[in-house]
Amino acid sequence: MTDSIHDPGSDRAQRRATGLEDAATQPIPAADGGFIRIGTASWTDPTMTAAGVFYPAEADTAEERLQYYASHFPLVEVDATYYALPQRRTSELWVDRTPPDFTFDIKAHALMTGQPTEVKRLPKPIREALPDELKAKTRIYAKDLPADLQDEVWTMFREGLEPLRETGQLGSILLQYPRWFFTSSQNRAAIVEARERLGDLAFAVEFRNASWLNEKNVERTLGFLEDNQIPFVMVDGPQGFKSSVPPIVEVSSPQLAVIRFHGRRNETWEARGIPTVERFRYLYERKELEDWVPRIREAASKARETHVLMNNCYANYGATNAREIAALLRDIELPPAR
Repeated sequence: MTDSIHDPGSDRAQRRATGLEDAATQPIPAADGGFIRIGTASWTDPTMTAAGVFYPAEADTAEERLQYYASHFPLVEVDATYYALPQRRTSELWVDRTPPDFTFDIKAHALMTGQPTEVKRLPKPIREALPDELKAKTRIYAKDLPADLQDEVWTMFREGLEPLRETGQLGSILLQYPRWFFTSSQNRAAIVEARERLGDLAFAVEFRNASWLNEKNVERTLGFLEDNQIPFVMVDGPQGFKSSVPPIVEVSSPQLAVIRFHGRRNETWEARGIPTVERFRYLYERKELEDWVPRIREAASKARETHVLMNNCYANYGATNAREIAALLRDIELPPAR
Protein backbone atom coordinates (compact mmCIF):
# COMPACT_ATOMS: atom_id res chain seq x y z
CA MET A 1 0.00 0.00 0.00
CA THR A 2 1.40 3.37 -0.99
CA ASP A 3 2.13 6.14 1.51
CA SER A 4 -0.55 8.32 -0.12
CA ILE A 5 -3.17 5.67 0.72
CA HIS A 6 -1.87 4.88 4.20
CA ASP A 7 -2.94 8.20 5.65
CA PRO A 8 -4.96 9.02 8.75
CA GLY A 9 -8.08 9.66 6.69
CA SER A 10 -7.98 6.22 5.08
CA ASP A 11 -7.38 4.55 8.44
CA ARG A 12 -10.24 6.53 9.95
CA ALA A 13 -12.55 5.58 7.08
CA GLN A 14 -11.71 1.92 7.59
CA ARG A 15 -12.60 2.13 11.28
CA ARG A 16 -15.85 3.93 10.54
CA ALA A 17 -16.89 1.27 8.02
CA THR A 18 -16.46 -1.56 10.53
CA GLY A 19 -19.81 -3.24 11.12
CA LEU A 20 -21.45 -1.54 8.12
CA GLU A 21 -20.19 -3.90 5.41
CA ASP A 22 -23.72 -4.98 4.43
CA ALA A 23 -25.53 -1.66 4.91
CA ALA A 24 -25.73 -0.78 1.21
CA THR A 25 -25.88 -4.27 -0.30
CA GLN A 26 -29.52 -4.07 -1.38
CA PRO A 27 -31.65 -1.20 -2.71
CA ILE A 28 -33.44 0.69 0.05
CA PRO A 29 -37.26 0.83 -0.12
CA ALA A 30 -38.72 4.32 -0.46
CA ALA A 31 -42.21 5.82 -0.53
CA ASP A 32 -44.85 4.62 -3.00
CA GLY A 33 -42.92 1.52 -4.03
CA GLY A 34 -39.79 3.36 -5.11
CA PHE A 35 -36.29 2.49 -4.02
CA ILE A 36 -32.85 3.99 -3.48
CA ARG A 37 -29.64 2.54 -4.89
CA ILE A 38 -26.34 3.61 -3.36
CA GLY A 39 -22.85 3.17 -4.76
CA THR A 40 -19.59 4.86 -5.70
CA ALA A 41 -18.47 6.58 -8.88
CA SER A 42 -15.66 4.08 -9.43
CA TRP A 43 -14.59 0.60 -8.49
CA THR A 44 -11.20 0.62 -10.24
CA ASP A 45 -9.38 3.74 -9.05
CA PRO A 46 -5.77 2.80 -8.16
CA THR A 47 -6.16 4.34 -4.72
CA MET A 48 -9.17 2.07 -4.14
CA THR A 49 -7.61 -1.12 -5.54
CA ALA A 50 -4.36 -0.71 -3.56
CA ALA A 51 -3.73 -3.60 -1.18
CA GLY A 52 -5.63 -3.48 2.09
CA VAL A 53 -7.79 -0.46 1.25
CA PHE A 54 -11.18 -1.79 0.08
CA TYR A 55 -10.72 -5.13 -1.66
CA PRO A 56 -9.61 -8.32 0.09
CA ALA A 57 -6.20 -9.68 -0.90
CA GLU A 58 -7.74 -12.54 -2.90
CA ALA A 59 -9.66 -10.10 -5.16
CA ASP A 60 -6.70 -9.19 -7.33
CA THR A 61 -8.16 -9.38 -10.85
CA ALA A 62 -10.62 -7.14 -12.67
CA GLU A 63 -13.24 -9.88 -12.60
CA GLU A 64 -12.86 -10.58 -8.88
CA ARG A 65 -12.93 -6.90 -7.94
CA LEU A 66 -16.15 -6.23 -9.80
CA GLN A 67 -17.73 -9.34 -8.32
CA TYR A 68 -16.67 -8.26 -4.82
CA TYR A 69 -17.90 -4.71 -5.34
CA ALA A 70 -21.26 -5.92 -6.69
CA SER A 71 -21.71 -8.09 -3.61
CA HIS A 72 -21.63 -4.95 -1.43
CA PHE A 73 -23.35 -2.30 -3.56
CA PRO A 74 -26.26 -2.46 -6.06
CA LEU A 75 -25.00 0.48 -8.16
CA VAL A 76 -21.78 1.83 -9.66
CA GLU A 77 -20.94 4.69 -11.98
CA VAL A 78 -18.55 4.03 -14.87
CA ASP A 79 -16.11 6.87 -15.49
CA ALA A 80 -13.96 5.16 -18.15
CA THR A 81 -16.59 5.79 -20.84
CA TYR A 82 -15.86 9.52 -20.60
CA TYR A 83 -12.38 8.89 -21.99
CA ALA A 84 -13.04 6.02 -24.41
CA LEU A 85 -16.23 4.89 -26.13
CA PRO A 86 -17.63 1.72 -24.54
CA GLN A 87 -17.02 -1.63 -26.20
CA ARG A 88 -19.73 -4.27 -26.48
CA ARG A 89 -17.38 -7.00 -25.23
CA THR A 90 -16.62 -5.02 -22.08
CA SER A 91 -20.33 -4.58 -21.39
CA GLU A 92 -20.83 -8.32 -21.85
CA LEU A 93 -18.14 -9.02 -19.26
CA TRP A 94 -19.77 -6.60 -16.81
CA VAL A 95 -23.06 -8.46 -17.23
CA ASP A 96 -21.37 -11.83 -16.69
CA ARG A 97 -19.61 -10.64 -13.53
CA THR A 98 -22.55 -9.03 -11.70
CA PRO A 99 -25.96 -10.10 -10.37
CA PRO A 100 -28.92 -9.49 -12.71
CA ASP A 101 -30.26 -6.64 -10.54
CA PHE A 102 -26.93 -4.79 -10.38
CA THR A 103 -27.06 -1.38 -12.10
CA PHE A 104 -24.43 0.54 -14.08
CA ASP A 105 -24.71 4.30 -14.47
CA ILE A 106 -22.53 5.37 -17.39
CA LYS A 107 -20.73 8.67 -17.84
CA ALA A 108 -21.20 10.09 -21.34
CA HIS A 109 -18.16 10.32 -23.58
CA ALA A 110 -16.43 13.70 -23.61
CA LEU A 111 -17.45 14.42 -27.21
CA MET A 112 -21.12 14.00 -26.24
CA THR A 113 -21.00 16.94 -23.81
CA GLY A 114 -18.86 19.39 -25.76
CA GLN A 115 -15.55 18.45 -24.16
CA PRO A 116 -12.29 17.47 -25.86
CA THR A 117 -10.98 13.94 -26.28
CA GLU A 118 -7.59 12.54 -27.21
CA VAL A 119 -7.49 11.44 -30.82
CA LYS A 120 -5.50 8.30 -29.93
CA ARG A 121 -8.36 7.11 -27.68
CA LEU A 122 -10.94 7.15 -30.46
CA PRO A 123 -11.92 3.83 -32.07
CA LYS A 124 -9.87 2.97 -35.15
CA PRO A 125 -12.77 3.41 -37.64
CA ILE A 126 -13.32 6.98 -36.44
CA ARG A 127 -9.60 7.80 -36.36
CA GLU A 128 -9.13 6.56 -39.91
CA ALA A 129 -12.11 8.59 -41.14
CA LEU A 130 -10.87 11.86 -39.65
CA PRO A 131 -9.86 14.64 -42.04
CA ASP A 132 -6.07 14.96 -42.26
CA GLU A 133 -5.98 18.19 -40.25
CA LEU A 134 -7.76 16.46 -37.35
CA LYS A 135 -5.59 13.33 -37.49
CA ALA A 136 -2.59 15.54 -36.78
CA LYS A 137 -4.12 16.99 -33.59
CA THR A 138 -3.67 15.63 -30.09
CA ARG A 139 -7.16 16.54 -28.91
CA ILE A 140 -10.35 17.40 -30.76
CA TYR A 141 -13.91 18.56 -30.01
CA ALA A 142 -17.14 17.22 -31.45
CA LYS A 143 -17.70 20.55 -33.21
CA ASP A 144 -14.55 19.85 -35.22
CA LEU A 145 -15.94 16.58 -36.60
CA PRO A 146 -17.90 16.16 -39.83
CA ALA A 147 -21.59 15.51 -39.16
CA ASP A 148 -21.39 11.83 -40.06
CA LEU A 149 -18.59 11.23 -37.55
CA GLN A 150 -20.50 13.08 -34.86
CA ASP A 151 -23.38 10.70 -35.52
CA GLU A 152 -21.01 7.75 -35.35
CA VAL A 153 -19.80 8.72 -31.88
CA TRP A 154 -23.34 8.53 -30.50
CA THR A 155 -24.09 5.34 -32.42
CA MET A 156 -20.99 3.56 -31.13
CA PHE A 157 -21.69 4.73 -27.60
CA ARG A 158 -25.19 3.25 -27.68
CA GLU A 159 -24.06 0.03 -29.37
CA GLY A 160 -21.30 -0.49 -26.82
CA LEU A 161 -23.86 -0.43 -24.00
CA GLU A 162 -26.42 -2.66 -25.69
CA PRO A 163 -25.67 -5.75 -23.53
CA LEU A 164 -26.45 -3.71 -20.42
CA ARG A 165 -29.66 -2.37 -21.93
CA GLU A 166 -30.75 -5.84 -23.02
CA THR A 167 -30.37 -7.25 -19.50
CA GLY A 168 -31.94 -4.27 -17.75
CA GLN A 169 -28.66 -3.39 -16.03
CA LEU A 170 -28.19 -0.03 -17.71
CA GLY A 171 -29.22 2.67 -15.29
CA SER A 172 -28.66 6.24 -16.42
CA ILE A 173 -26.29 8.03 -18.79
CA LEU A 174 -24.64 10.94 -16.97
CA LEU A 175 -24.39 14.01 -19.19
CA GLN A 176 -22.00 16.11 -17.12
CA TYR A 177 -21.54 19.40 -18.95
CA PRO A 178 -18.31 21.43 -18.62
CA ARG A 179 -17.73 24.68 -16.77
CA TRP A 180 -17.99 26.70 -19.98
CA PHE A 181 -21.45 25.28 -20.77
CA PHE A 182 -23.47 28.22 -19.47
CA THR A 183 -27.20 28.82 -19.63
CA SER A 184 -28.40 29.81 -23.11
CA SER A 185 -31.05 28.83 -25.63
CA GLN A 186 -28.32 27.20 -27.73
CA ASN A 187 -27.18 25.01 -24.85
CA ARG A 188 -30.72 24.08 -23.87
CA ALA A 189 -31.19 22.96 -27.47
CA ALA A 190 -28.01 20.87 -27.16
CA ILE A 191 -29.52 19.03 -24.18
CA VAL A 192 -32.71 18.33 -26.12
CA GLU A 193 -30.62 17.09 -29.04
CA ALA A 194 -28.76 14.75 -26.68
CA ARG A 195 -32.10 13.31 -25.55
CA GLU A 196 -33.03 12.64 -29.17
CA ARG A 197 -29.68 11.01 -29.91
CA LEU A 198 -29.89 8.73 -26.86
CA GLY A 199 -33.32 7.46 -27.88
CA ASP A 200 -34.84 5.26 -25.19
CA LEU A 201 -31.77 5.31 -22.94
CA ALA A 202 -32.35 6.99 -19.59
CA PHE A 203 -30.06 9.90 -18.84
CA ALA A 204 -29.55 12.72 -16.34
CA VAL A 205 -27.96 16.17 -16.62
CA GLU A 206 -25.36 17.65 -14.28
CA PHE A 207 -24.33 21.28 -14.59
CA ARG A 208 -20.92 22.63 -13.65
CA ASN A 209 -21.59 26.29 -14.39
CA ALA A 210 -23.29 28.32 -11.68
CA SER A 211 -25.25 30.41 -14.20
CA TRP A 212 -27.82 27.63 -14.64
CA LEU A 213 -28.93 27.81 -11.03
CA ASN A 214 -28.32 31.38 -9.96
CA GLU A 215 -31.21 33.47 -8.66
CA LYS A 216 -32.00 34.80 -12.13
CA ASN A 217 -32.07 31.46 -13.97
CA VAL A 218 -32.86 28.69 -11.49
CA GLU A 219 -36.62 28.68 -12.08
CA ARG A 220 -36.20 28.66 -15.85
CA THR A 221 -33.60 25.88 -15.74
CA LEU A 222 -35.61 23.57 -13.51
CA GLY A 223 -38.76 24.30 -15.50
CA PHE A 224 -36.97 23.41 -18.73
CA LEU A 225 -35.82 20.08 -17.31
CA GLU A 226 -39.24 19.26 -15.89
CA ASP A 227 -41.01 20.15 -19.13
CA ASN A 228 -38.71 17.76 -20.97
CA GLN A 229 -38.79 15.07 -18.24
CA ILE A 230 -34.99 15.23 -17.92
CA PRO A 231 -33.60 14.21 -14.52
CA PHE A 232 -31.66 16.98 -12.76
CA VAL A 233 -28.51 15.77 -10.99
CA MET A 234 -28.47 17.09 -7.44
CA VAL A 235 -24.98 17.57 -6.05
CA ASP A 236 -23.06 18.15 -2.87
CA GLY A 237 -19.78 19.91 -3.50
CA PRO A 238 -17.61 22.94 -2.77
CA GLN A 239 -19.40 26.28 -2.88
CA GLY A 240 -18.30 29.76 -3.93
CA PHE A 241 -16.78 28.91 -7.32
CA LYS A 242 -18.01 29.59 -10.86
CA SER A 243 -18.39 25.84 -11.24
CA SER A 244 -20.29 25.47 -7.97
CA VAL A 245 -23.86 24.20 -8.05
CA PRO A 246 -25.99 24.77 -4.96
CA PRO A 247 -27.29 21.65 -3.15
CA ILE A 248 -30.83 22.07 -4.46
CA VAL A 249 -33.25 19.19 -3.99
CA GLU A 250 -35.34 19.06 -7.15
CA VAL A 251 -36.83 16.06 -8.94
CA SER A 252 -37.58 16.94 -12.55
CA SER A 253 -38.56 13.45 -13.71
CA PRO A 254 -40.85 10.97 -11.92
CA GLN A 255 -38.72 8.11 -13.23
CA LEU A 256 -35.31 8.96 -11.83
CA ALA A 257 -33.56 11.14 -9.26
CA VAL A 258 -29.76 11.29 -9.11
CA ILE A 259 -27.63 12.69 -6.28
CA ARG A 260 -23.84 12.85 -6.54
CA PHE A 261 -21.44 13.67 -3.70
CA HIS A 262 -18.21 15.34 -4.82
CA GLY A 263 -16.73 16.08 -1.39
CA ARG A 264 -16.06 19.57 -0.06
CA ARG A 265 -12.35 20.01 -0.62
CA ASN A 266 -12.34 23.67 -1.58
CA GLU A 267 -8.57 24.04 -1.92
CA THR A 268 -8.39 21.55 -4.80
CA TRP A 269 -11.76 22.07 -6.49
CA GLU A 270 -10.54 24.33 -9.30
CA ALA A 271 -6.81 23.91 -8.75
CA ARG A 272 -4.69 23.22 -11.80
CA GLY A 273 -2.03 20.59 -12.22
CA ILE A 274 -3.24 18.13 -9.57
CA PRO A 275 -4.38 14.52 -10.04
CA THR A 276 -8.14 14.23 -10.45
CA VAL A 277 -8.39 11.89 -7.48
CA GLU A 278 -6.93 14.59 -5.23
CA ARG A 279 -9.79 16.91 -6.17
CA PHE A 280 -12.24 14.48 -4.60
CA ARG A 281 -10.10 13.35 -1.65
CA TYR A 282 -12.64 14.17 1.02
CA LEU A 283 -14.15 12.00 3.74
CA TYR A 284 -17.58 13.28 4.75
CA GLU A 285 -18.25 13.67 8.44
CA ARG A 286 -21.28 11.88 9.83
CA LYS A 287 -23.12 15.16 10.44
CA GLU A 288 -22.66 16.17 6.79
CA LEU A 289 -24.25 12.90 5.69
CA GLU A 290 -27.04 13.16 8.27
CA ASP A 291 -28.02 16.53 6.81
CA TRP A 292 -28.67 14.85 3.47
CA VAL A 293 -30.85 12.02 4.77
CA PRO A 294 -34.14 13.97 4.77
CA ARG A 295 -33.24 15.48 1.39
CA ILE A 296 -32.65 12.06 -0.14
CA ARG A 297 -35.89 10.77 1.33
CA GLU A 298 -37.73 13.78 -0.10
CA ALA A 299 -36.25 13.15 -3.57
CA ALA A 300 -37.01 9.43 -3.35
CA SER A 301 -40.65 10.17 -2.54
CA LYS A 302 -41.00 11.83 -5.96
CA ALA A 303 -39.19 9.36 -8.23
CA ARG A 304 -39.55 5.69 -9.01
CA GLU A 305 -35.81 5.18 -8.58
CA THR A 306 -33.15 7.25 -6.81
CA HIS A 307 -29.41 6.85 -7.38
CA VAL A 308 -27.00 8.12 -4.72
CA LEU A 309 -23.37 8.10 -5.84
CA MET A 310 -20.25 8.94 -3.88
CA ASN A 311 -17.76 10.60 -6.20
CA ASN A 312 -15.20 11.07 -3.42
CA CYS A 313 -13.46 7.99 -4.76
CA TYR A 314 -10.11 8.38 -3.06
CA ALA A 315 -9.13 5.10 -1.39
CA ASN A 316 -12.00 3.87 0.83
CA TYR A 317 -13.59 7.28 1.40
CA GLY A 318 -16.47 6.85 -1.04
CA ALA A 319 -17.23 3.26 -0.03
CA THR A 320 -17.27 4.18 3.66
CA ASN A 321 -19.54 7.17 3.15
CA ALA A 322 -21.84 5.13 0.91
CA ARG A 323 -22.24 2.53 3.64
CA GLU A 324 -22.79 5.18 6.28
CA ILE A 325 -25.49 7.04 4.39
CA ALA A 326 -27.19 3.73 3.55
CA ALA A 327 -27.25 2.87 7.26
CA LEU A 328 -28.69 6.30 8.07
CA LEU A 329 -31.41 5.87 5.45
CA ARG A 330 -32.23 2.45 6.89
CA ASP A 331 -32.36 3.95 10.42
CA ILE A 332 -29.52 1.70 11.52
CA GLU A 333 -27.62 3.07 14.50
CA LEU A 334 -24.07 3.77 13.41
CA PRO A 335 -21.22 2.73 15.69
CA PRO A 336 -19.51 5.59 17.53
CA ALA A 337 -16.98 7.42 15.38
CA ARG A 338 -13.49 6.59 16.64
